[in-house]
Formats: sequence, structure tokens, C-alpha cells
Amino acid sequence: MIKNLPYPNFPLNSSPFSSTFSSNSTPSLPPSLTSRTISHVAFNQDYSCFVIATDGGFFVYDIDSGTDSFSRQPNSGFSIVQMLFKSQIMVCVGSGIERNLSSNKVLVWDDQQSKYIADMSVRSEVRAVRVRNDRIVVVLMQKIHVYAFSDLNLLHTIETYVNEKGLCEVSQVSGSMVLVSLGLRKGEVRIEHFFGLKKTRFVLAHGSRIACLALTGDGRFFATASTKGTLVRVYNTSDCSLLQEVRRGAMRADIYSLAFSSTAQWLAVSSDKGTVHVFRLKVDSGSPGIDRSNSTKSSSITSAVSNLPFIKGMLPGYFSSEWSVAQFRLPEGSEYIVGFGRQENTVVIVGMNGSFFRCQFDPDGGEMKQLEFRNVFKEQEQESV
Repeated sequence: MIKNLPYPNFPLNSSPFSSTFSSNSTPSLPPSLTSRTISHVAFNQDYSCFVIATDGGFFVYDIDSGTDSFSRQPNSGFSIVQMLFKSQIMVCVGSGIERNLSSNKVLVWDDQQSKYIADMSVRSEVRAVRVRNDRIVVVLMQKIHVYAFSDLNLLHTIETYVNEKGLCEVSQVSGSMVLVSLGLRKGEVRIEHFFGLKKTRFVLAHGSRIACLALTGDGRFFATASTKGTLVRVYNTSDCSLLQEVRRGAMRADIYSLAFSSTAQWLAVSSDKGTVHVFRLKVDSGSPGIDRSNSTKSSSITSAVSNLPFIKGMLPGYFSSEWSVAQFRLPEGSEYIVGFGRQENTVVIVGMNGSFFRCQFDPDGGEMKQLEFRNVFKEQEQESV
């Protein structure tokens, strides 16, 4: 069921309401929100902001400004909130606490108007949503629905393997749309090219179940990790060729998030081991716009064994694996997602406890330097007392 339409269409890779996005012009966090439980955290598409969803509203933190933020408590609890670039548009999923906001309802909130401008219901619990300026993607347990953002008409339905985590990513570049999700069997990934090539491809990425996915903004490369959590594989979406394999560690781990840098030169990984890793990628070295100025330094940060090809084939894969360039140790006790900051060689990290880290890594390798730490949720709690 769809209500409160139409909604205006606008071009991709723009911030349609960015001129009116102003943290300073919005009310402070309502006191009743501060005692709520965090249910979901997510970056926007360019890592300039992140959203914290709770059972009493949502909270937006502006990473670019470092201090400004705003919150809303529209008499609603949410299990998911996704922000559309740096705009007033939020796509929300109800927590099920209120009767009219069940977990199978998707709503579009326009903060400029301070109201929902559209909503729709699906037949089962929503596991995830992904947004771009022309599409809303709704992920269910074994189906994915793709809707037009202009009128919320259903355009495509995709069948998937059991998808409890709602694994799905979409590209953001105008004139093309690539969607990466689970395939139809364990360990398989499905790649949909909706524009241009208009084809569907499948690749058996792992022998065990897929635990995490990432896709570059232009839709050219994707990364996968399995439930083992030791290896991350990077593929080309056009032909599904395996481009690179990197090793997070030797022990099994739960991978929480994967993220590409905007140039596809770096890949970040967070896991339950409490460490964020950054890997140097070697994909598509001839592409314009990808900085390879540091590629000659890679020998200084890769395994010494990789520089001894005459014995590399004689040793187990563990010793010849490509290891991370940089690492950052996180406090234990929370789940963290990771992305890349807008400043060069920076990583941004958000925890399910409301904590935020901004770190800088050295392309030559080593431990990251912490540049900023805040628990934005707790700060708002203190300010409201």
C-alpha cells in the first residue's frame, strides 16, 4: 500500500536539499530520546554523515562539520533509517512498537516539511533498505524489491538465498545501476546490471555463507567476506573475475562491515575482533582518477614472503597472503561499522553504542592515528539533563 505521493525526482550524485540542510537551524535532541535504545547505525552514501536509529526517533551527525547534528522524534521507533546523501530525506523502517509503524512498513521522511511524504507496506519484515536518488531498494528475507523513487512503483523483484542480515548494495552513479546481493545458494553473489548491460551474473564467492558485501560507488567492483571472516575477496562486476584476495587474520571472525574508498585504492574491514583493517587494492590500475602514486611503496608493507616468489609456492596460503596496511584497535563491547573520511587517508568508524572515531592511516603501513573521538549519543544525553 502506497500513500502520500507523488514525490519529485531529481538527478543522481547531487544533494537535492543540501542548501537547506542546516544542523544549527533544527531543534536539539528531545530529552525522551536520550533514554532510548540504539537499533541501527548507518553512513550516508558519501560518508559525510551518519544516522543513529532508536526506538524513539533518529539522530543525524554531520561528520563534515564535526559538531553539528540534529535529531527527530516523530512519535516513532525505527529499526532502520537510511539518509539520502546530505539531504532532508530519510527512508525509515518501523520498529514494530507502534501499530502503524510495523517492521514491514517503509516510510519516507522529509525533514524540510517535518512529515512523512510517502509510505508503503510489504508482506514480511524488512531486513534492510538501500537508497539512491532514483530508486528505493527494500530487502526481505528471500526477496528484494526495487521501487522508483518518483512514484514508488515496483520495478523489479529479485529472489535470493536466505538473507537474515539484509545484505545488498547499490551503485550511485548517474546513468547506470548495479545491485549486488545474495545469489540463490550458499556462498553465491548475484550481480544485477539494470541499465546499459542489462544482465544478471552469479559468482560463487565463498564455500560458506556470505557475511558481508561492499560495492564501489560506480558499481565496478564488489567485495565479499564469508562467515569464516578470514579472507576478503574483490571482484569485477562486469565479468565477475576475482581481482584480489586479502587476509584479515587466521582466526574465525564476524565481519561487521566492508567499505571501499572513493578511488577504490583502499578497502576497510571491521569485525568482532575489535580491529579495523585497511588494505591496499590493486584493482584496475589503469583507470583514470585512481591514485597509484604510492603503489611503488607496497613492497614495504606486504609480507616478506611475497617478495620471494621462488619459495612462495612452497608455503601455505596463510604466509603468502596479502595483509592489511594499517590497523586500529577499538574498545570492546560494541559492533562497529567503518567508512572512509573525506580527508585523504582517513577512516571513520561508528559504533552501535553511539561512539564515533576518525583516524588517519599511513599508506606506508602501521597503526592508525586517532584524530577524533566522541560519543555523540552520550553527549546529547548529558546536554539534555
